[in-house]
Amino acid sequence: MSNKEIPYKIYLDEKEMPKQWYNLRADMKNKPAPLLNPVTLQPITAEELSEVFCEELVKQELDETTPYIDIPEKILNFYKMYRPAPLTRAYCLEEKLQTPAKIYYKFEGNNTSGSHKLNSAIAQAYYAKDQGLKGVTTETGAGQWGTALSMACSYLDLDCKVYMVKCSYEQKPFRREVMRTYGASVTPSPSMDTEVGRKILEKHPGTGGSLGCAISEAVETAGNLEGYRYVLGSVLNQVLLHQTIIGMEAKVAMDKFDIKPDIIIGCAGGGSNLGGLIAPFMGEKLRGEADYQFIAVEPASCPSLTRGVYAYDYCDTGAVCPLQKMYTLGSNFIPASTHSGGLRYHGMSSILSQLYHDGYMEARAVEQTSVFAAAEQFARVEGILPAPESSHAIKVAIDEALKCKETGEEKTILFGLTGTGYFDMYAYEKFHNGQMQDYIPSDEELQKSFATLPKIPE
Repeated sequence: MSNKEIPYKIYLDEKEMPKQWYNLRADMKNKPAPLLNPVTLQPITAEELSEVFCEELVKQELDETTPYIDIPEKILNFYKMYRPAPLTRAYCLEEKLQTPAKIYYKFEGNNTSGSHKLNSAIAQAYYAKDQGLKGVTTETGAGQWGTALSMACSYLDLDCKVYMVKCSYEQKPFRREVMRTYGASVTPSPSMDTEVGRKILEKHPGTGGSLGCAISEAVETAGNLEGYRYVLGSVLNQVLLHQTIIGMEAKVAMDKFDIKPDIIIGCAGGGSNLGGLIAPFMGEKLRGEADYQFIAVEPASCPSLTRGVYAYDYCDTGAVCPLQKMYTLGSNFIPASTHSGGLRYHGMSSILSQLYHDGYMEARAVEQTSVFAAAEQFARVEGILPAPESSHAIKVAIDEALKCKETGEEKTILFGLTGTGYFDMYAYEKFHNGQMQDYIPSDEELQKSFATLPKIPE
């Protein structure tokens, strides 16, 4: 099919929207290692996980064999408010770059949360409500997850308590107020409200916090309140499962016009949007049906895949959550206060970590000044102001398109544009004023953090 026959935006109708999530683990020969109980260091049971998470979500977390899981009708109806999301051909960017590459992006910013996070927020809130709970607790970095969860909880009449990473809480007051508009309570983390928060502040006075800190506080709060459970916006298997709606839609849209991507790119913090985007394509690769190049893009300030170690580690700074085998910088690693709050997590999804370890995907770390330069270039020609997190994928998509310009190859590139940057103007201001700095941890810093990794018996 010729380029002229492919529209700028490919929309699916409601009938074409996927009715199931895809469980990538079902097609993985090497399954992710089991979660471990933080006290016994033995594989955690469903019963133990149910003390923290909703029962149905625990089933999804542990399911390694069911390839497709039906999406409940109430969730599908909620999805229809903003889905299917468009797949866009970046013709203007291609022309600006003078590249023979064909560039597509899956845009997930068509909802008030401004990101892909709502895909899992409504699912987790639904299962909490279905279980008869009063409310949920969570953490948020840049604020997209907290916003999405507050929206979902408001829709289902659930209480929502959010611990927001302190540097983001201060940098993004408007994101905080959107959460409060939807009825959530928002606390900067680490705080003096929890035992773990007080310990972190004692050890790291004046810290801007991290997702690992906020997770610990949210888990402790959920455990102290009857009728509450903790929910997480990334990293966990269940979250990647819900986010596969992104990749499933993208594949249906591409198949509709006989488009096959050569390179698929996503930003990577905990791994939910990247995992969601690549899932059906990776499934084909694992089954030997097709081949793709997958690139995870992470910040140079928090390089878990490119500079981390593959080991069991705590999912949170307070060491109260289960241990997960993943690429990690160490749960005690607190990254610099960069402007991509959603990517400031010390570890990576166990699914993506296993796939990376097995050589099915690659990873690149990029510095934030180059990321914002790419974001500005994209905004000027494509008309969307991207979130700092998504702009990591834009940066590498542009890099790959320019490689095609040098070689003359007509590769097809797909990347995830997972959010808008309208609450990130403080960051854009720093970039425009020349006040933005690049933070790269030293080998000594990382080694110091690696030394604190838990010792797990064989």
